[in-house]
Amino acid sequence: MAISYKLEKFEGPLDLLLHLIDKNKIDIYDIPIVEITQQYLEYVSQMDREDLNVVSDFLVMAATLLDIKSRMLLPVEVTEEGEEEDPRAELVARLLEYKQYKMMAQELLDLEENAGGMFYKAPTVPKEVSKYEPPVDLDRLLDGLTLARLQRIFDSVMKRQQDKVDPIRSSFGTIKKEPVSLETRIMDVMTYARRHRSFSFRQMLERQGDKLELVVTFLAVLELMKIGKIRLTQEHTFDDMYIETLEAEGEETELDLDGIDDLEG
Repeated sequence: MAISYKLEKFEGPLDLLLHLIDKNKIDIYDIPIVEITQQYLEYVSQMDREDLNVVSDFLVMAATLLDIKSRMLLPVEVTEEGEEEDPRAELVARLLEYKQYKMMAQELLDLEENAGGMFYKAPTVPKEVSKYEPPVDLDRLLDGLTLARLQRIFDSVMKRQQDKVDPIRSSFGTIKKEPVSLETRIMDVMTYARRHRSFSFRQMLERQGDKLELVVTFLAVLELMKIGKIRLTQEHTFDDMYIETLEAEGEETELDLDGIDDLEG
């Protein structure tokens, strides 16, 4: 009977290696690579090969084990620090890391299963009681506070307020913005459309100064669409919209703006 890699203990090549190490009671820091490789290849040879994507992972590990096995037969390599290099070191590190993750996953699973048996009582404290706050103890709050210390605190707060004031700009008068005319903005948009012919709606809005100008510009676009001076297209929902003038190039017909009220702000 074929051994399935989807069994609980064989969800991947590292799972299979850990199983073989535990089964043979092997020290994970001193793996007999020849014995483990032979047993690993026996398991792989019996696997179902329907899912090549998964089986390929096992074959890659088999090739890694054979590589380590061949390196074990060669003379021991020495690092720059003069220490002997163990061909199994990288594999051992991967096995330890995988084992740690597996233990953490099992611990989280146990916590999830245990949490299913816990029930919590809904709070029954009256709202009046839950909102209760003990009265302020003025003696404790004002302990050590003297008039001199209170004066220093007041002076410090007032100084911070004064530091926030720009001595130059504070002498400026109030600047009021001129009213935004819808009729004027319609003319501006039409002039822009005649000059650019086809352009992005967002590109035109980015030229506006504030929210009020954006709103008036948007209304101007709607009015020009209504009287048939421009056309607005959009390929997909939420995409940028593109505006195209319907006047022939060089043609500048007079706009009929009767009945359009000005929007001021």
